[in-house]
Amino acid sequence: MPIYSYAYRDESGAIQRGTADAESEEILRKRFEEQGLILTEVTMIKAKSAKFRSPGRVKLTNLSIFCRQFSTMVDAGVSLVRCLDVLGQQTQDAKLRRIIQDLGQRVESGESLSRAMQRHPKAFNSLFIGLIRAGEVGGVLEESLQRLSQFLEKDVELRRKVKSAMTYPVLVATMAIGITGFLVAWFVPQWVNILGDLGVGKELPAPTQFLIDLSNLITKRGPVVVLSIVAIVIAWRLFTGTRFGRRVADRLKLKVPVFGKLHHKICMARFSRTMGTLLTSGVPILQAMETVAGTVGNSVMSDAVLEARARIREGDRIGDPLEASGLFPPMVVHMIGVGEEAGSLDYMLQKIADFYESEVDSQIASLTAALEPIMIVSLGFIVGFIVISMFLPLASAIEKMSGGGAGGGMDAGE
Repeated sequence: MPIYSYAYRDESGAIQRGTADAESEEILRKRFEEQGLILTEVTMIKAKSAKFRSPGRVKLTNLSIFCRQFSTMVDAGVSLVRCLDVLGQQTQDAKLRRIIQDLGQRVESGESLSRAMQRHPKAFNSLFIGLIRAGEVGGVLEESLQRLSQFLEKDVELRRKVKSAMTYPVLVATMAIGITGFLVAWFVPQWVNILGDLGVGKELPAPTQFLIDLSNLITKRGPVVVLSIVAIVIAWRLFTGTRFGRRVADRLKLKVPVFGKLHHKICMARFSRTMGTLLTSGVPILQAMETVAGTVGNSVMSDAVLEARARIREGDRIGDPLEASGLFPPMVVHMIGVGEEAGSLDYMLQKIADFYESEVDSQIASLTAALEPIMIVSLGFIVGFIVISMFLPLASAIEKMSGGGAGGGMDAGE
């Protein structure tokens, strides 16, 4: 988009100058005319360039480092353009480097930092942009960047703990599926042939017959089974891509035994931390709640936050609509009410976030300790069932042969 340098007279008659981007000079003049201002001078200083495509998402860890370094440099009095130039050169993330370079060019041409970040929605979410805008308006950009860095670090730590807790169960489950698939698809058919050669493949015990039927299903109709699973996964993804489907999936996440409570606590921690960070940075409560609704991580809870926001706009207290939703525990509602009355809502929200993050840590540790033996026992049960099912026909055949041999010896003695 072309960038223009302009000049106009304000209400006092003084000449004001600046730069702005616009599709054309006519559009820029019309924009000022709508504000009751007449441009006296317009000069194109940068022609239209090729459209910049945002590289996409950036790792939260890299964003956190970017914010902390950015805050330190701004606090030291370095200009925004110089900060972005230095940060763009030293970052190791290629995607983030391209984004920072684009931010530097736009800020140098006259755009605000928050507006430049809006052009990269995959890298900077509404929380990020809201805090940056609040810092720009309040003249405390370095504090906003510092809070962003702290928020991102806590969010990264929470995600790391959840992933770390799920690593072991996923590895054991993968091994169980691999071992079971190998035994059922390769070992069982070989064993069935051996049983046939021994003449014991006609009347089989129920567990053995079930295992053979399962093996036939996998070996003979394996592609159909795989395609069916793939179709179900694709259909589920398409369904959850709709607003209704996403609400159904998010409601199921809250209702799942054990893991539903963990998901709810994670959402509560994210809600409290995000809301507290925004309010501490001076973001108005209505704007803060709108931002929180987009970052809480569950559409059902997001709708509850937006409903509370609408009620607050009409004059209600913040705790009442949250309590009416049934998704916010009484402890949270009471602490929010106390914080609202005492004028320390941001402090109370940070305390709630600390509490739920510690609860998440405790529940993750308990789940990890419980899942390890459960997964090992499950794997042992599956392998044991396969082995026993395969040797049951041999036991029956040996028993018959022993019985027949003993009977034949008695007849010979008589």
